[in-house]
Formats: sequence, structure tokens, C-alpha cells
Amino acid sequence: MRIIVVSDTHGNYSALEKVIERNLSADIFVHLGDGERELDKIVMKYPRLDIRHVAGNCDYASLSPSVMIIGAGDYKILATHGHNFGVKYSLDRFKEVAKENGATIAIFGHSHARLETHEDGIYFLNPGSAALPRDGSKPSYGFIDITNAGIVTNIVDL
Repeated sequence: MRIIVVSDTHGNYSALEKVIERNLSADIFVHLGDGERELDKIVMKYPRLDIRHVAGNCDYASLSPSVMIIGAGDYKILATHGHNFGVKYSLDRFKEVAKENGATIAIFGHSHARLETHEDGIYFLNPGSAALPRDGSKPSYGFIDITNAGIVTNIVDL
């Protein structure tokens, strides 16, 4: 199973469309917030894709959830934008929520900075920003591969 993770597109439709076009065979796409307007257009253009999303702090008047649990085979993925968990400063609160929900994978955005780590049995992934990176890197997105051999996370330059 391949899951594509993107965040913080902030109105950049072409960046989001590039991610989608490069990964049309993925099983699930997850947008981690701050890009709901362009995501709505993508959902209309690609109605057969399994696209999930959470609201970010810049997705004003969104009716989307701020936290979501995604089932992925035998695993649970905790998805959020991150602003409600202080992820710019620490993963501690987010890690506790992941543990409480039995998540093996926890994904988030908000900081516009890439992060991949494995702590306390949980894979953490922040794909960075597909439009406005703040860590000196190129725009990016992430993927999660879940196979019988295990879990692999990675971040890809856009």
C-alpha cells in the first residue's frame, strides 16, 4: 500500500497537481491542511482517487476535521495539521495522542519543515511544504509504503 502525504500548499494548485500526477497509482492521498481550496479542485478533477484531508490553521471556515485516524492494513495513521499540538516546538503532545489512539504512524504539517523520525515505536512524518518550504529545502511531499516486510517513509523533492 502506498500513501502520499502532502501539506501546506497554500493556494498553489499546480504544486498539488504535480504531486497527484506523479502518483496516480497510489492507494491513498492525504493532505495535511492549509490548502483546502486547491484540494477541492483536485477532488473534482480526480473523483476516483481516495483523498483524505484535515483542516489547517489557514483553512478558514473549514468543515473538515482537525484530526483523523486512517486505517491502513493492520496499522493506524494519525493525521493532523499540527497547529493544535505545538509541533513547531515539540512532538511530545502529538506523540501522546498517537499512543492514546494506537497509531503506528503519525503525520503532520504546519511547520513547512521536513521531518522523518521513529520514536517509541511510532513513525513520524512531516512532508514539508509542497509550495512554501521554510527549512531551506525544495518544495516536497512524502510517502508511506506499507508492505508485509514493514513500513517505509520517505520525503521527495517536488
